[in-house]
Amino acid sequence: MMTPRTVRWLLVAALCSTSLARAETAAPTSGFRAEFLGYLEGTEKKLLDLAGAFPDEKYSWRPAEGIRSVGESLMHIAAANYFLAGAVGAPVPEGLKPQELQKSVTEKQDVIEALKKSLAHVRQAALNVSDEDGDKAVKLFGQDSTYRAVFLVMLGHISEHLGQSIAYARMNGVVPPWSAGGGEGGG
Repeated sequence: MMTPRTVRWLLVAALCSTSLARAETAAPTSGFRAEFLGYLEGTEKKLLDLAGAFPDEKYSWRPAEGIRSVGESLMHIAAANYFLAGAVGAPVPEGLKPQELQKSVTEKQDVIEALKKSLAHVRQAALNVSDEDGDKAVKLFGQDSTYRAVFLVMLGHISEHLGQSIAYARMNGVVPPWSAGGGEGGG
């Protein structure tokens, strides 16, 4: 049986290890990664807000035969997030098959959850490297590239498909939440 003193020490140790783990991946406040993470946060919020605004039944809507549906487009973003994060040293989580996400994850809540996890994976990939790692050489799509370029491609890809999702939303009478009040922000 543990004494109250032992329990207290175990709690202190747990709190300290949690604080240390958090400190190791603390978000940078300046430099490339800080800028990347800032833009990612804003884009992520819009993407997830818009994904939530689509009615469940519209997740299978597609503008034409052979074009990705709403849900498939969002899962395409998730799959690419895992693929691109792998290029900067963040392996795909055990048991996850990104190439199957577009066809296997179709229900609204599952799509949103999978998208959130992929975006968290991208965020963690940025936290796990240093700004100095930005110049590290890597092959991307068979071309010489750098870690920094991979992060730019990630953000560009997510933004491109956010734009696609905005178009899909407008075609379905869904107003992007950030522009619903007639305020600024586009979309």
